[in-house]
Amino acid sequence: MSYLLHPSGGVLYHLRAWRWRRTLWTPFHAEVSAWLSAWRPKSPHLVLIGPSGGYALCAEFLARFARISVLEPDPLARWLLRRRFPSAPLHWDGGTLTQTGGFGRLAAAFPDAAFLFCNLLGQELQGQAADFNRGAWLAELEVALTGRSWASWHDLVSTERAPSSRQRLCLHHAIALEELLGHYWLGGRLEVIDHETASICPAAPRRHAIWQLAPRRYHLIEWLSAP
Repeated sequence: MSYLLHPSGGVLYHLRAWRWRRTLWTPFHAEVSAWLSAWRPKSPHLVLIGPSGGYALCAEFLARFARISVLEPDPLARWLLRRRFPSAPLHWDGGTLTQTGGFGRLAAAFPDAAFLFCNLLGQELQGQAADFNRGAWLAELEVALTGRSWASWHDLVSTERAPSSRQRLCLHHAIALEELLGHYWLGGRLEVIDHETASICPAAPRRHAIWQLAPRRYHLIEWLSAP
């Protein structure tokens, strides 16, 4: 039941998806679809980490893989994912990433797979300890997955203020968060929730886009990938 009531997913998130995925969420889902079309890992085995009900995924992308292992603790999300993609080769797996060495254990558990983190890395995670250090945890990702194909889209910041621009931004490497915010919000006061993901793989190319989660809630999303 705790997963169903979790603030980063669960029933509230599924209700939002039911209400907004065909309206407010449509532009961002089109961005995700374009990103996934361009990401071409060679492995026929994909591990989906935190896909929820798969609202941002598409059948054409999933059909490229012979096996898809899913790490998703929410039982309602698993049911919705299976219902949305009945022909996809989905297999449910357990495990947690919110402990020291979690990314290393993930790489060892699936030595032949590519990994897709589905808007997970910036969320409040189920089971994390009170002293959980997100920066130290995320610093393990690049090292643990060196030489492996992986991709992630994740929250950088969220805010109630509407952005001045919603254009996709492509960068060769990370820039200061304040400078990045200036591309999307021009002038005035801006209060944000920092999702503590701006430090991930700073030398890697990245893309950014806006996701309007609800009428007064906007998320700046980052996309990273390794071949």
